[in-house]
Amino acid sequence: MKRFVLFILICTPLFSFTQSLERVEPPNWWVDMKHHEIEIMMYGKDLATLTPKIKYEGVKLLSHKAYENPNYLFITIDILENAAAGNVDIMLYSGDDLVITHSYPILERNPQRANIQGFNSSDVMYLITPDRFSNGNPENDNVPGLKEEVDRELLGGRHGGDIQGIINHLDYIKDMGFTSIWLNPILENDMETYSYHGYSTTDYYKVDPRYGTNEDYLKLCDLARDKGIKVIMDMIANHCGLEHWWMKDLPSEDWINQWPEYTNTNHRKTVILDPYATEEDRRQFFKGWFVPSMPDLNQENPSMAKYLIQNTIWWIEFAGISGIRQDTYPYPNMYFMADWTKAVMTEYPNFNIVAEEWYLNPVVVSYWQKGKDNPNDYTSDLKSLMDFPIQNALVKSLTEEENWHSSWNHVYEKLGLDYLYPDPMNMVIFPDNHDMSRIHAQLGEDVAKTRMAIAYFATMRGIPQFYYGTEVLMADSTGDHGEIRSDFPGGWPNEDPELTQEEEDFRSYMRKILRWRRDNEVIHNGELVHFAPEINDVYVYIRHSGDDRVMVVLNKNEETVSLSLDRYKKYFPQQTARDVISGTEMDLRNTITLMPKTAYILE
Repeated sequence: MKRFVLFILICTPLFSFTQSLERVEPPNWWVDMKHHEIEIMMYGKDLATLTPKIKYEGVKLLSHKAYENPNYLFITIDILENAAAGNVDIMLYSGDDLVITHSYPILERNPQRANIQGFNSSDVMYLITPDRFSNGNPENDNVPGLKEEVDRELLGGRHGGDIQGIINHLDYIKDMGFTSIWLNPILENDMETYSYHGYSTTDYYKVDPRYGTNEDYLKLCDLARDKGIKVIMDMIANHCGLEHWWMKDLPSEDWINQWPEYTNTNHRKTVILDPYATEEDRRQFFKGWFVPSMPDLNQENPSMAKYLIQNTIWWIEFAGISGIRQDTYPYPNMYFMADWTKAVMTEYPNFNIVAEEWYLNPVVVSYWQKGKDNPNDYTSDLKSLMDFPIQNALVKSLTEEENWHSSWNHVYEKLGLDYLYPDPMNMVIFPDNHDMSRIHAQLGEDVAKTRMAIAYFATMRGIPQFYYGTEVLMADSTGDHGEIRSDFPGGWPNEDPELTQEEEDFRSYMRKILRWRRDNEVIHNGELVHFAPEINDVYVYIRHSGDDRVMVVLNKNEETVSLSLDRYKKYFPQQTARDVISGTEMDLRNTITLMPKTAYILE
């Protein structure tokens, strides 16, 4: 009996293993992908002490590695052409002993995913801040275990908007003439405060439960597609949230960009090509943090780079989104961003990505577009950028007083720099967005000027984007971001939208223009000719394709103006045209009378 007890005491430690498995990312992959070689990040206690093995026809274990933290194990597998969908057992051994088996799903691929059609110049984007648009499911307003709860009295707090609220408004969005929706980030942001903001991700593979579930997001994408509406996902490769789960136990010291003490990015975007810039300034630009609550990710770490690329492809494949808006595009390692865009566009050749490069000089913005011949030979596969230069120029033209060369000269000369862009038709143009005062506020809440802004962005070259609430003249008085992202009227249960007649009229005005644009190919892809503004403060441009012509006339004057048509007849020879906005026929043989502060769209 004593010998039996002694035997147990000696052998028990040989079969007692302390390792555990808590997370596996990406959670699955698919067969028949161009991106078939993937690195799986496994997290749990002492996983680095284990050795992985796989026995599955068509799936090959290529390698495994660990960094200094023993709780992470990175394994690389290759899903070969002959692999069938199924569950791949990843077996983790300690010596000859099997310690952990994880069943890893390899799924059948949706045959439609490879040919996803991205957004283009035939589209009009509707930008939505999910927390502030509509509360379709009040039951998910507060979720046990998440740090911040709903407080609609707090400008910077969570207000309860969700994915179901957006689903409930899909018919409204389509009726307005929008063909795509760009949602500010919907992934989990489990931060103490300001979590509705969305740009401090705490889980890259999980929709924030206060918005819904991954399946809810998939449902939104499917329903939107059925209605002819594309979905654009907001992504952030530059930083995560301080409360991201890995921040409590980093895989390695170089997983994020670390400094001896907190260091902010210097935001000096010209250092990329500046021949006189110091290496220290370049390093601070790329590796400095945005704010203390957003750790700066180090894309020079090869596993971090693979993680971000795989995460992007995973969401496209899972949800079937039609585009990405990439936040703070110039701030991550720029060679990684070139690899990221190339990986996405290789997998989905018809896809589109628009990058945020908030700079007012087209020389800097155009650096990032595909096809640009840069002095340092930098290239990327990025098709589209946000056109902040045009946005700024239009606001200046509408708010500054007439001078000796016309206040319209701001948009005229800025547009004249389009030769810097390899593809100006792929630029996303917009009157405002979630990070700046609303256009109605920028224009002094002058309805006539706001109408002109809508007409301009709906007919100018590029891809128009409008922010939710613009159609009902939402404005802000303080510039506070919580106010800029105010709740959409009528988006909450039992709340009356309470629109004024002026707001209703403006919505009808915008609906008429956008629905007309939706079916008008000459505005989607037509050539552009614009005319140097004269002292009379009128700006004219023409879109043309074959025999189709549209003339846009913007009269900023406070009084009626008579406009001679002689200089336009070469490009717009028609003797009569219909004004899209008013529906009236206009005689174009000699002159036309322009009403004060009015836009005309003549076809």
